[in-house]
Amino acid sequence: QQSGRRYNLFLKQRLRIDKRHQSKDSIFFRDGVRRIDFVLSYVDDLNKEWEKKLERRKEFERNLKKAGLELETEDKKESEDGKIYFVKIHAPWEVLITYAEVLNIKVPIKENDIPSTVENPLDCMLAPLRLPEKVMHPEPDYFTAPFSKDKQELYLINDESTFFSPSMRNRIVNYILTRCPYGTEEGKKKFGIKRLLNNGTYSAAYPLHDCQYWKKANDPNCDNERYTLYMEWARFLRFYKEQPLDLIRKYYGEKIGIYFAWLGFYTEMLFLAAVVGLICFFYGLFTMDENMSSKEICDPAIGGEIIMCPLCDRECDYWRLNTTCESSEYSHLFDNVATLFFAIFMGIWVTLFLEFWKRRQARLKYEWDLVDFEEEQQQLQLRPEYEAKCTQKKKNPVTQEMEPYLPITSQAVRFCVSGTTVLFWVSLIIASMIAVIVYRLAVYAAFASLMENTQSLEPISGLLTPQLATSVTASCLNFVIIMILNFLYERIAIWITDMEIPRTHMEYENRLTMKMFLFQFVNYYSSCFYVAFFKGKFVGYPGAYTYMFNRWRNEECDPAGCLIELTTQLTIVMAGKQIWGNIQEAIVPWICNWWGRRKARNNPENLYSRWEQDHDLQTFGALGLFYEYLEMVIQFGFITLFVASFPLAPLLALMNNILEIRVDSWKLTTQYRRPVAAKAHSIGVWQEILNGMAILSVVTNAFIVAFTSDMIPRLVYYYAYSENEDSPMSGYINNSLSVFQISDFPDRNKPKMNPGNFVICRYRDYRYPPDHERKYLHTMQFWHILAAKLAFIIIMEHVVFIVKFFVAWMIPDVPSDVKAKIKREKYLTQKILHEYELEKLKEKLCHGDKLASEKEFIATEGRMELSRAM
Repeated sequence: QQSGRRYNLFLKQRLRIDKRHQSKDSIFFRDGVRRIDFVLSYVDDLNKEWEKKLERRKEFERNLKKAGLELETEDKKESEDGKIYFVKIHAPWEVLITYAEVLNIKVPIKENDIPSTVENPLDCMLAPLRLPEKVMHPEPDYFTAPFSKDKQELYLINDESTFFSPSMRNRIVNYILTRCPYGTEEGKKKFGIKRLLNNGTYSAAYPLHDCQYWKKANDPNCDNERYTLYMEWARFLRFYKEQPLDLIRKYYGEKIGIYFAWLGFYTEMLFLAAVVGLICFFYGLFTMDENMSSKEICDPAIGGEIIMCPLCDRECDYWRLNTTCESSEYSHLFDNVATLFFAIFMGIWVTLFLEFWKRRQARLKYEWDLVDFEEEQQQLQLRPEYEAKCTQKKKNPVTQEMEPYLPITSQAVRFCVSGTTVLFWVSLIIASMIAVIVYRLAVYAAFASLMENTQSLEPISGLLTPQLATSVTASCLNFVIIMILNFLYERIAIWITDMEIPRTHMEYENRLTMKMFLFQFVNYYSSCFYVAFFKGKFVGYPGAYTYMFNRWRNEECDPAGCLIELTTQLTIVMAGKQIWGNIQEAIVPWICNWWGRRKARNNPENLYSRWEQDHDLQTFGALGLFYEYLEMVIQFGFITLFVASFPLAPLLALMNNILEIRVDSWKLTTQYRRPVAAKAHSIGVWQEILNGMAILSVVTNAFIVAFTSDMIPRLVYYYAYSENEDSPMSGYINNSLSVFQISDFPDRNKPKMNPGNFVICRYRDYRYPPDHERKYLHTMQFWHILAAKLAFIIIMEHVVFIVKFFVAWMIPDVPSDVKAKIKREKYLTQKILHEYELEKLKEKLCHGDKLASEKEFIATEGRMELSRAM
């Protein structure tokens, strides 16, 4: 009996193979002619909602057919697991031309006769970085015009089945799917595939990849673009090659194409910043031995004789300054005169990056036919969710048509709830940051007493100071909290944006972007702002320390300065985020797909169809690109806002981005279903965010150089207080430390033991000694330094801003050759359209009302003359 069952199963599989003698990579209906433009899948589960879902599906598919789409269903018996139904959708020519006109899709009317740009003399040197011409430019360049059903003869239609690219086809079908009704529930008209996916009527909706990524399809009609993208772009070994942007745009659409264009351009520009940052780092490395401050700290006769005041109350002992020898040497790597140069350079680099990106974007807009692309054509269409949830209607003053709207009172209530929620979560971040500060203060005393009294830590105590140990552990803790809050807030941000019911897709994306960016900005940068601008600034002095919540003594900077701690904080958070991001992006979808496909590996190839293969992949989602942009913009903040503290930050970002481009391309090509093609002519609201961060970065870096680094106090000492002409910086350490009389310690602060019977101790500040009439008050040098810091901030900001605005003014947003090409294309396109209209009018003259046609002919001819004159 068992052998009989096996034989029947074998016959069933054999029949299935024979029934569909298509290859596993077939992207056509069973007739092998009609292309599959979209696939819907569902599981026929027999629960209490089963009948309702069945009715919805029947009504929805009936309405899809009414809209002109053709459907073909694969029974669950044909699927690999025997549970999933697949509905394949094909858009015939009539549907495509109807909606191409609605969506204002541009199509070719004539091959471009404008000569290409003159070749770069360096092209021969850059040849190893180039890709084959067929990969870089998969299609000829055409003059294009918006499609019109009435002018089909005008367009270069060689083959109706290939005239619209697969990405255009799936965009058109998706437009129909998002607006197709499926019935009335609770007195409301329901429509859209998104709602059907949310309520479980369908389990997935996606366009198909054209072939497997690791080998070409057997079908000669297949373009194998996915395979080409994988071989030439999505493999890490191609990291040094340029990106095939035209092919990316053709396969995935302009929105994804423009993201990779921006990411590639950003990475190219990072190369310059990384090289300059590396030079500044090497300057610090090679001048480390010449640094007079660290020499004095390390000198047993100077730093070894300076007794420093305890680092915490009661438990901590007095300590010698030369125990921080190593950390003072390492701090010179980042706190030197090159820091100032690099901060100014990065202020100008940011401007160059943004201005040159505008030019690159303008060139892409011309090459990708987005010059006249109006956001209204796609982004400003009402969201289906808005149309469904807004039951009230009013007349549009422009179109004079009734359209849904959300009452002002409802909007106000929703915005109040949204604003309160965002404020609560931002407050939660600030509270978590305060908790980390409390951790730092509480643990600091433990580290200080441990590192002074425990023999085992003595060999590394020179490098691993209590301040550094506290900073490293607090940074790691802070990073974990950041990741947890991120995970939670992402879901909250989407929920409150959905609750606001934005009117258009663009409005939805902009609102979500601002919420997420505000949160991420506070989440990622708050700890860096604390270390840069607050830590060590409100400490007080021995005998009169300031306390948080009247309990924990505010922490001091490392004796070598706070800049090395800011560097540590920045490195841990930035590197940790990049490593975690790449793990999330690459490994997680790979594991999910491996787990989903584990059963399919045991079946014959013919039984694992193209739509089933794609069904087992991960969904990219409407917000897939949003997270990619957010990740890169947060990174952009790290390398601009705090770059004065860590010149190697651009190098870290460059290495990450080289990997990021290939990880993003690999996961998009191999691990995700094909996203629905979407148009975009820019990076959108992210451009304004980058501009804002570029301006803020000038201010933050000026403050870091002035208040966090020791550069200004050193310069003031060099020019105003140095007494040694041969070695102007000698004596600086002694000058920067004030004297405190140990007998003045109150009981709360006084150490339990004083085995060395010290009379005085030193601390970092500029205050009068105990024998002065203005005992422990700030000296004039303190006010001179403060004045110099403020003057430096004003001068640096003004200089950098003037240079930034001058550079921005000098560099036009649109290259002159692109402007000329746009004008030329517009002229030629108008000429072709006018000539076409003249031909039509000539035909009318032969057949219709001669008088009316003659007048129309004269008017059209006059319009052509006027156009030529213009």
